[in-house]
Amino acid sequence: MNFLEERIVKDGVVKEGNVLKVDSFLNHQMDIGLLDQMGAEFKRRFADRPVNKILTIEASGIGIACIAARHFNVPVVFAKKSQSINLDGDMYVAEVESFTHKCINHVIVAQKFLGPKDHVLIIDDFLANGCALQGLIQIVQSSGATVEGIGIAVEKGFQSGGRIIRNLGFRLESLAIVDGMNAETGEIRFRDQEKADTENTVCREKDICRSATLD
Repeated sequence: MNFLEERIVKDGVVKEGNVLKVDSFLNHQMDIGLLDQMGAEFKRRFADRPVNKILTIEASGIGIACIAARHFNVPVVFAKKSQSINLDGDMYVAEVESFTHKCINHVIVAQKFLGPKDHVLIIDDFLANGCALQGLIQIVQSSGATVEGIGIAVEKGFQSGGRIIRNLGFRLESLAIVDGMNAETGEIRFRDQEKADTENTVCREKDICRSATLD
């Protein structure tokens, strides 16, 4: 069991409807020491990629992305979920469905912050059905930039998102993959790390991440 899985077991709360609350240390109150460990681990896993920019989506992904960016020494761009007077110029826009909030958002990134010379690592806190990630991938590809990889804090392995993204050919690294939860007992079951590493190694060996596209 790795450091993030241990923290989830210690402080995570399982709720009905396959909801895992990690708001005491990850996406409401944030344990910066833990986030720093996560950033270092993302850097280790993507050390072979020429990342020059990190992309995430507001709001929960921003803290993790910013700490990770310190390890990569690159800027962070975050997709906004609403238009505002602070946004000007041309925009990349994608439609995404939120699993948590049960709504559809239009996520927006100013075109001046992403372009063909960028090599992007996408980072987010949770992966469930993969809609948010597909929206971010769409934005990166619209800009002509390259998706070098995707780093996720917690993946719900019993939902389809991880499989969809990996089947598209993208290199996806999740620090903790939850394969099952029980709201009555509070039990959380994680995917065997060796199995998860094997899945990621297959993607690396195929090296199709840079050329994969969304239909």
